[in-house]
Parts: sequence; C-alpha cells; structure tokens
Amino acid sequence: MPKSPSLRAAALAAACFLCAPALAADGYHHAPPAIARILAAAPTPGVLVSRDHRVLAILGRENLPSIVNLSKPILRLAGFRIDPATNGPAEVRVQWLNALSFKDLATGATVAVNLPAGARFSSPGWSPDGQHLALVMQEPNGLALWIADRSGAARPLVRGVNAAFGSAYEWAPDSRSVLVDTILADRGAPPVRGNTPTGPIVQESKGRTSAARTYEDLLADSVDEQLFDYYFTGRLTRVDLTGAATPIGEPGLFSDFSLSPDGRFLLVQRLKRPYSYLHPAEFFPTEIAIWTADGRPVRTLVDRPLADDLPVDFDAVVKGPREAEWRADAPATLVWTEALDGGDPKAKVPHHDRLLMQAAPFDAPPVELARTERRYARTFWGDDGFAMVVDRQWRTRTEGRYAVGPGHPGEARLLATRNYQDQYGDPGRPILEANAAGKPVMRFTADHRAVFVTGEGASAAGAFPFLATFPTAGGPQQRLWAASAPYYEEVVALLDDKGGKLLTRRESALLAPNYFVRTVGGKGPANPVTAFPDPAPELAKATKRTITYARADGLKLSGTLYTPAGYDPKRDGPLPTLLWAYPAEFTDPRVAGQTVDQGNRFTRPRGISHLFLLTQGYAVLDNPSMPIVGEKGAEPNDTYVVQLQADAQAAVDAVVALGVGDRDRMAVGGHSYGAFMTANLLAHTNLFRAGIARSGAYNRTLTPFGFQAEQRTYWQAVPTYTEMSPFTFADKIKAPILLIHGGADDNSGTFPIQSERFYAALKGNGGTVRYVVLPNEPHGYRGMESTEETLWQMTDWLDHYVKPKRTAPATAAAAP
Repeated sequence: MPKSPSLRAAALAAACFLCAPALAADGYHHAPPAIARILAAAPTPGVLVSRDHRVLAILGRENLPSIVNLSKPILRLAGFRIDPATNGPAEVRVQWLNALSFKDLATGATVAVNLPAGARFSSPGWSPDGQHLALVMQEPNGLALWIADRSGAARPLVRGVNAAFGSAYEWAPDSRSVLVDTILADRGAPPVRGNTPTGPIVQESKGRTSAARTYEDLLADSVDEQLFDYYFTGRLTRVDLTGAATPIGEPGLFSDFSLSPDGRFLLVQRLKRPYSYLHPAEFFPTEIAIWTADGRPVRTLVDRPLADDLPVDFDAVVKGPREAEWRADAPATLVWTEALDGGDPKAKVPHHDRLLMQAAPFDAPPVELARTERRYARTFWGDDGFAMVVDRQWRTRTEGRYAVGPGHPGEARLLATRNYQDQYGDPGRPILEANAAGKPVMRFTADHRAVFVTGEGASAAGAFPFLATFPTAGGPQQRLWAASAPYYEEVVALLDDKGGKLLTRRESALLAPNYFVRTVGGKGPANPVTAFPDPAPELAKATKRTITYARADGLKLSGTLYTPAGYDPKRDGPLPTLLWAYPAEFTDPRVAGQTVDQGNRFTRPRGISHLFLLTQGYAVLDNPSMPIVGEKGAEPNDTYVVQLQADAQAAVDAVVALGVGDRDRMAVGGHSYGAFMTANLLAHTNLFRAGIARSGAYNRTLTPFGFQAEQRTYWQAVPTYTEMSPFTFADKIKAPILLIHGGADDNSGTFPIQSERFYAALKGNGGTVRYVVLPNEPHGYRGMESTEETLWQMTDWLDHYVKPKRTAPATAAAAP
C-alpha cells in the first residue's frame, strides 16, 4: 500500500536527519590533518631593506594568534580597535614579529639581533642613515620603542608609547633622534562605565543633510568620548639615541605628525571635539598646523569642523586645505590640496582640485603648483625641475599623470591619461627611495634626464615585472630589464646609479619567493640573498593553470584552475569543484576582458584560504572573472544579476568542458562581497549544489548610502538595491548554504546582523542553512582556533552536500 503524504514526509525528514552533517556540541573543531600540518608551519619571514641598500632586516613573523589573545579586552572607539593594556592596536589589527636579524648584501654575513625571549614587536623602521632599526616592542606594562643596531645589539629607548592611532614614531632626518607619541604620565585612571545610565542618548538633526555610510566601531555615548580622549591623547616627545627625552608642544590627539626634511619644523594633525556618533575619527574636527621642531606654533593651515556633510560620492572631499605634506625634496615646503568644486565631484568644473605650496617661514602667500582635471591622488617628488602629479576619477576609472616643475610652478604638462584598471597598459610607477632626510623621492638616472620606473608588465602571457626609464621631458619609456619565464621577479631596489645592479624578489610556480642581486645585461645567474623554504611542500605537486573562456556575449574571462596532487582527468574523471570568486565593476569591456596568466606565481594557502580544499580531493577554480560592466556611463549594478549569471555560467561550462569539473558537483563560495555574490548565484541560478558565504552583507537596505562600488543611495536606486539583495530572494534559495561570520566584524557594511537576519530568512522559508559565528573575530578571521573551525566547516559542508555523487532514485515496484 502506498505511503500517505505525511508518512513520506516523515521518512524524508528522518533520512535527512541521518545524513546531515555532524555538529560538535561544544568547542572548536580541528581542521583535517593535512590542513592542520600546513597551518602549524612557521610563516615566511618578511624583509625590510635599509635606506642605504646595504643591509636586509629579516623579520620573523608570528603564526596565527590564539583565541586567548584575540579575546583580550579591547575598546572599539571611532573606527579604531585598541588594546587598553598596551594603548596600541588590538590584537586583530597587528601582525606581530618575533625575530630579527641583519644580512649584509655585499658579504652575505648575517647577525642575529639579541631580543628578549618571547619578544613581540611591530612597526620596524630604518633610520635615514641606515645604521639603526626602530621597532615598537610589546612589554608587560605597555609598548616601548626599541632601537636595534647593525651589530646585533638592541635596547629600549622610551616606554609609554601611544600607538592608539597606529603610527607612533618618526625618525628625525639626522638619524640622531626619534619623534614619539607618548602617553601622558599624569593621565590617571581610565574612565569607568557605570552600570546605571545617567540619562538617554539623544541625537538630533534639523533639516541639514548629513549622509553617512555604514561604519563599524563608532562612538556611542559620552563615556566612549571620554575613553577616546583618554587613550588617544598623547604628547609628542623627542628622544635621542641615549634615551634623553624632551616633550614637544602641548598634548593632543595627534592622528598624524611629520618633521620637515631639514628637521626645523613639525607638521601636526590634531583631532578635536565635537565628535560624531555616525562617523569615524577621520571625519572629526581637525586642525592641521605647523610648529617649530621644539613645539612653538608657527601657522595653522586649517581648523575645520566635523565633516559630516559630504556628498556620498566616492570622490567627495572636505572643503578647504586637506592632504597636507612636506615636499620631500625641499628643506621645508608645505604642500596641500584644495577642492575647486566645493568637495562635490558631480560639480561641472574644468578642474576639481588645486595643489598649493608654501615655503618656510610660511608668511608669504601660497603658490599654486598645479590644477587637476580630476580628484588629486598623489605627487611623486623629484627636484625643482620635475615632479609627477596624479589625479583620478572613480566614476570613469580614469587616471591622469602630469609633469610639474616645483621650481617653476603653475604649469602642468599632461603625460598620460588612462583607465587605471587597464592591466595591459599600465606604465608602472616611479621608483621611490629615501633621500638623506629619509623622505621618499624619485630615483633619477645619472644624467638627470629620466626617472626609473617599474611595473607589473602584465599581458595575456603573464605578469613579468620590468625596469625602465621615463624621460622627464616626455616621450616613450626605455625598457632596461624585464623578468622572464618561468619567473615572476620584481625590482625591490636599485643598487647603483645606472640601474645596472638590482635587488629583486623572485618566485615561480615551484620556487618560494626569495631575494636576489642581479646585474642587468649580465650573463651570469642572479645571486641569491635569502633561502626561504617552501612553507607547504605538501602542495607543491598540486597543479595550477590559467584557463580562458568567453561569456555568452563574447566578453573574455579567465580563472586559475587548481587540481589536487596526482590528479589525472582521464584516469580519475571529473572532480567536485569549488568556484571561489569576488566580483569587480568596470566601465570598459576591453579592460574587463583582460586575462593575465598566473603560471609564474608561487601560491601556497595560509589562514582561511579556500585552496586548502585541494588537500581534500576538490578542484578549485580560483578568482574566476566576475566582471560587472557599465558601458558609456551606464551603472554597472543595474544589470548586476544578469551579468553575474552569465559570468558563473561561463565559468562552470569551462571547467566541465576541460573534463575537470563535474557539472553535478559544483559549489560556489566567497568572502565579503564574494559572499554576497554566492548568495545571489544560489538565488538566481541552478548551477551549484551548495554555497559557502563568509562575512557577507545580504540586505542592501542596511547599507543605504552606498556599498562596494555603488555610489548611489538606496533612495536614488531602489530597484537596484532590491534586486541585488539576496535577502529579497531568500525564498528562492534551495541549495544548501553555509554562512560564517566573525562575531566582531569590523568591516564597513558587513555587520554580523547581516548574516543573522539572512539565516532567519532562509530558515523561515525552509532553506538548508548553517550559521557559524566565530567569537571575537573581525572581518578576516585571525585566531588559530577560528581558522581551523572555518576550514573544518567548509570541508564538512562540501563533503556532505557536494562531494557525494547523486544516485538515481530507486524505481518503485509495481503493485501486485
């Protein structure tokens, strides 16, 4: 007798229960053994070249921190996360270093620096003369500035360093002292938040337009304001190499400070009240001023109010002076930018910005160096005769480069205009090296008629970095050297005036990145300087190739296809395959369709990388192109879903056509905007058996003043916001989806509530979904336990919902 519908439903539910992934009742899972072994390996050291190019500082890096360290008390204030025990950045914001040695480039001799047992330090910085390395050391009672000498000796210079803003010190140009932001010695105990409120929190707006994007970690009440004042207020102090300290000026909230190249003046940027509960610290009232080196006020450049009235456009800026800096190649010349469009990039004006200069003693009227057609981006300083000014426009992805003569200001000569997303046409950028004052300037050729430039050298065949010269008078570049297959080799520093001797960093598909000294045009091989090993030799036999294919409309796409070690498609057949992607917006289809072969790049997974799934029998199509193109002024996101569908269909068809991917065992995943993409693909296609979405945003009404590359507000583009939100289509998502989110996400727009409410929507509509919250983790997960948990969850999800081959349903026997 046939079963009733209710009995059939009960049987199906029981079957699903029996085959459902197992969940731990408590505690963290361990990653599969093959993954755990790689995670346990020591990270590859970092390298910092001395400013005289004679010595490498080799910096040992800590492995992933423990959840114990990540769970220490932190304060979230005005967009910052700080550790109140150290008065510096919270654990999630620091890559701690744990070892230091110096290697002489000429002799190869290595000197280990004697640091305390268990040392943890950050922010290493060479002195301008290259004789000393400063570093910020974590000590039991806070942070201290240490100095290490080339001899291997190291010592504390000053304690009580205030690193709440991140940058805590700057070398003096003469290398004899360091300017340090220090904690006030008499600040007393920190403010304490009481358990009983003293009144309501009131915010009010009286018709004034004040739009704000969706920011994290904002001030919330008067106690937060007091805490911000307490931890971020510091006193600038000059400390010489004997440890003698001299306070400079009055205390303040110094978000930035910099000595002039001649060391006589100090540029300071201080934040002031009133603060905002809707904007991070970068929008707070700001005073930019010049002091003498001993702290006497000279000139106030600007004292601007709270910048809470900016347009939401990405190129919107404050009115008045901004981006003040010292001209790097002059003794004491202040340079700053001012908007000519009132800060609104939509204004129809011939020039949007102007660049102004004023030399010491800062009592003459400022001189206009140049005007820019688009929003000012930066200046590469050289000398009186040549500097390069760069401007950019977000809406069109356009960049302009101009030659200016600081010694003869007022005339800017256009050098090039380009789409800055164009990889094939990228001319590179000037090589910057520290001058005698430690300030970055362009490196000129010996005859001073050209500057050295280096770039990626991207083409369809791959990226092969190059060294060239660019004539200051204009004209084509002259290529001096370029990397060649099978290597990716980039220029780190020039070791002579002619560009004939280089320090490079070289890698290949099989060789880990290491540093070399090579002679341009020489016949002999490059000389190795370091010998860092492969951090994950288990993955050396995994295969990698760049595949190219076309979207239905003809747009050329590409991705990097990885397969497990020993895999043979003819012998083993198609594999369960994960597409891991991140969409990107373009204004030009020719640029969107550029493909660059990745065959000369060394790839080893770290942290929460999806490439670890190679050890579990999966193929991975990494970073398949997901372009969203808006041509001729059209908004890319108005056709987001349609283009995303076409991108994904093309990628799936490509890996299936190669015989590598099993069309019936496809998964899709991504992090952040890639998670948003994943949910949309599950809502609008039937291409995938399951999805993995980490730290995403799924309801765009919760980011109403713009998101990712979308400048329009919700009220300006209601249909687009609605159609792009997978939350709108939660009832259409039938494929199983794994949601993972850091419980302390610090990224703009990806509040944990995004995953929380999306989970509720999916569950409420009968979806198959798991929601994993990683306690105390930010947007990108850092803790070792959280990392292993993430990789276990990803493997477990795919093993249950993607890896098994479907079996044909049994045919019911005919009734007798």
